[in-house]
Amino acid sequence: QVQLVESGGGLVQPGESLRLSCEVSGMIFRFYAMGWYRQAPGKQRELVATMQSNAPTNYANSVKGRFTISRDNARNTVNLQMNSLKPEDTADYYCNAQYMGRDYWGQGTQVTVSS
Repeated sequence: QVQLVESGGGLVQPGESLRLSCEVSGMIFRFYAMGWYRQAPGKQRELVATMQSNAPTNYANSVKGRFTISRDNARNTVNLQMNSLKPEDTADYYCNAQYMGRDYWGQGTQVTVSS
């Protein structure tokens, strides 16, 4: 059974940082393209960042230079380091895994950026 479990969300002030983590089990992690998506209230889910093993990363323009995605294939984890957070980054953040038509999602973790 594939499981993706996010952690690390919370309430922060503008300009602060958060680090999200996603622990994955039940699949051969290194095969999968991993990504982070987010969904703000009243908006559609959007891509934040994606990466495959041994491939360039991909970021949404709105987070380039502030967010960094990383993965540890030995520990089956993917992380999202979020710096210089803005109120518009407020959303539920979801971990995603894709490979050969398979598509898995975590339950999400909430990030709120507010003064």
